[in-house]
Amino acid sequence: MGFIAFLKTQFIVHLLIGFVFVVSGLIINFIQLCTLVLWPINKQFYRRVNCRLAYSLWSQLVMLLEWWSGTECTLFSDEATVNTFGKEHVIIILNHNFEIDFLCGWTMTERFGVLGSSKVLAKRELLYVPLIGWTWYFLEIVFCKRKWEEDRDTVIEGLKRLADYPEYMWFLLYCEGTRFTETKHRISMEVAESKGLPKLKYHLLPRTKGFTTAVQCLRGTVAAVYDVTLNFRGNKNPSLLGILYGKKYEADMCVRRFPLEDIPQDEKEAANWLHKLYQEKDALQEMYNQEGVFPGQQFKPPRRPWTLLNFLFWATVLLSPLFTFGFGVFASGSPLLILAFLGFVGAASFGVRRLIGVTEIEKGSSYGNQEFKKKE
Repeated sequence: MGFIAFLKTQFIVHLLIGFVFVVSGLIINFIQLCTLVLWPINKQFYRRVNCRLAYSLWSQLVMLLEWWSGTECTLFSDEATVNTFGKEHVIIILNHNFEIDFLCGWTMTERFGVLGSSKVLAKRELLYVPLIGWTWYFLEIVFCKRKWEEDRDTVIEGLKRLADYPEYMWFLLYCEGTRFTETKHRISMEVAESKGLPKLKYHLLPRTKGFTTAVQCLRGTVAAVYDVTLNFRGNKNPSLLGILYGKKYEADMCVRRFPLEDIPQDEKEAANWLHKLYQEKDALQEMYNQEGVFPGQQFKPPRRPWTLLNFLFWATVLLSPLFTFGFGVFASGSPLLILAFLGFVGAASFGVRRLIGVTEIEKGSSYGNQEFKKKE
């Protein structure tokens, strides 16, 4: 094991990375709070500023994937589709099987210049998660309780607000509603059978309300739907903790572009279109598991230096005073100060671990275990 590889496995290094992310995130959240005064003066300027503030936080996670772990992401698509990336508003449909599927999505948004302006239809619980939910609040992320009767007006209002967004926006939808587990899959397929829908092998039954509403509300703003099917070579099941330890993965993403005008305007027909899409996604996963590749031409968009430079900036600004303070505490010889400093370190470690826990499948919500038994 080389020295750099050894460093990547050390807890103290992980703690320092977590410290930079958490403290920079709190600083960014405070600046975002201050930018609220811009909203009544110039809404579009407020949005552009917050896109860049969000980029400064999210790109630190992308840096871990691209530079720290060296994970490679390969696109399987066609040249005409790739040439549209970062040049239009789109809805993204991504399968929800992996702990870092969102991070693979983010690395592509970063490489095509839309990381800061990327959006998602997110569960409302995330609004209260420090850094993540707070940053999303200022970005006008649409939150939902995943109960359509309660969500309908909120989701429609949130989507319509984005109609005049000034920067190209990729709006992510996890149409399955929750991460794939065997239990959720079994219950989901029972529902599919009861509704007379074809069973899926690698996906949960898609929930159509969010998709049809997004298409309806963003029609005229969004130019296309990108269907993204993600898998990892070697049958790997990567985790954010593995990325933090420097484990390298190879992600493959099949991207298909569907012009929005090709998607039916009628809600029922649009729902049927989505069900057909997931049957096609299932076939793509079956092909990948058998042949190890998706169909289409392979593209490897180069990583950009900005994520690394942004992290180095925050590390320089925040770690220098931390080391100076820590040295002063131990040099003082005061047991009280030393215990207080160690307590702070322990609290920081706990906080970082809790943030990582948000992405872990086994600690995911129970949504889908019972909710699939109810009608949408």
